[in-house]
Amino acid sequence: MARRPSKHTRPARPLSAGHATSATKSDGRWVVRSIPGAAATKTYRCPGCDRLVPVGTAHVVVWPAVPSLHASSGVEERRHWHSACWQRRR
Repeated sequence: MARRPSKHTRPARPLSAGHATSATKSDGRWVVRSIPGAAATKTYRCPGCDRLVPVGTAHVVVWPAVPSLHASSGVEERRHWHSACWQRRR
């Protein structure tokens, strides 16, 4: 039986805008995707409060609608935020 290649050596999956919305903040337009608690299988650090988003916590994944000049795609710039932290962001 052949083994699957490591996810770290495979090309990044394109970010799908399916089930996502857009938001405009002071620094531009963002794509926002809600992650239900049941689908949150990893711990992330929220850039809004610098606290952990624990496994099993509903949150949002956010990436710029237009990648910055140093990034080839939004995949490189996506971040996981607590939903409330993202809502408070201006």
